Amino acid sequence: MTRRNEIQTWSRPFPPDRFYLKNKAQKLVRRYEGNPILTSGDVPYSSHTIFNGAVATFKGRTVLLFRNENEAGLSSLGLAWSDDGIHFEVERKPAMLPGNRSHLERWEQLGISDPRITKIGNTYYINYTGYSDLGVHPLLAKTHDFKTFKRITLLSLPDNRNVVLFPEKINGQYVRLDRPMAESHHGSNGIWISTSPDLIHWGNHDYIMGPRTCHWDCLKVGPGVPPIKTKKGWLEIYHGVRKFGAGHYRIGCVLLDLKHPAKVLGRAIPYILSPVQLYERVGDVGNVIFINGAVLESDNKTLRLYYAGADSCMCLAYANVGELVDLCLENPSAV
Repeated sequence: MTRRNEIQTWSRPFPPDRFYLKNKAQKLVRRYEGNPILTSGDVPYSSHTIFNGAVATFKGRTVLLFRNENEAGLSSLGLAWSDDGIHFEVERKPAMLPGNRSHLERWEQLGISDPRITKIGNTYYINYTGYSDLGVHPLLAKTHDFKTFKRITLLSLPDNRNVVLFPEKINGQYVRLDRPMAESHHGSNGIWISTSPDLIHWGNHDYIMGPRTCHWDCLKVGPGVPPIKTKKGWLEIYHGVRKFGAGHYRIGCVLLDLKHPAKVLGRAIPYILSPVQLYERVGDVGNVIFINGAVLESDNKTLRLYYAGADSCMCLAYANVGELVDLCLENPSAV
């Protein structure tokens, strides 16, 4: 059903007004002038680069769980705290080390990375990626205090990544987005959705959206932040990659139906943030903006976007939720 809609979408005449959207979209997201907000120099233990951090609010403070790659090239997850969401202090030791004598050790032997944090009830669930000689694995852990982290389960077969949980059950089920990495069919580089009664057994898999031919996200797309609930739908900030040139990583947005999130209500045509600044263009992996977390402020309007620049540092930007939703709805029912 979705693939048929996708083909129909791109068989339509190219709307001339698409050529005039760039300036509007770029103004919707404002970078923090003091970027980057966190670098490897702020980490008190072995650190080559830090990037791809997840965020949450805990007891009035902002907590940042970031990927730390040490000088040997192995990744763990570090923890930093902030009272204002801008200035962070990193804890003395990593929060989660690969393996760590858990039942998931086999899937983490070559490192762990790219967390996302979703609060459901009083529990903070952490989706993260494990690496082993068998591939790339999405894993799930949880915490109640950000001091003790309990591994839960291996979420799927390899290769899969970019798992994000919705912050509440929908129709009595937990819901997640992910990006399988198989290369055997048209939707291989797209975003999928599935449901679970218990966060362990997953099913009802469905394809939501994929790359768009000749667009900024023409090679692959993947979930970025846990979906944000708005009155008009679930707002998802995702990353997309261009096939040509340097293969820039950018971020865009899509709106999903509140009750049936497999349905796309609208997908923004332009990207909302692209590598422009030096800290986004030069680093371990150049020309990359990659997002794992966002915090909605108490006004329910301002969105803090925490993203990585060039796989080398953490950065901050601001956006208005309503404006991003409206941008999605300018291109309704698109996949």
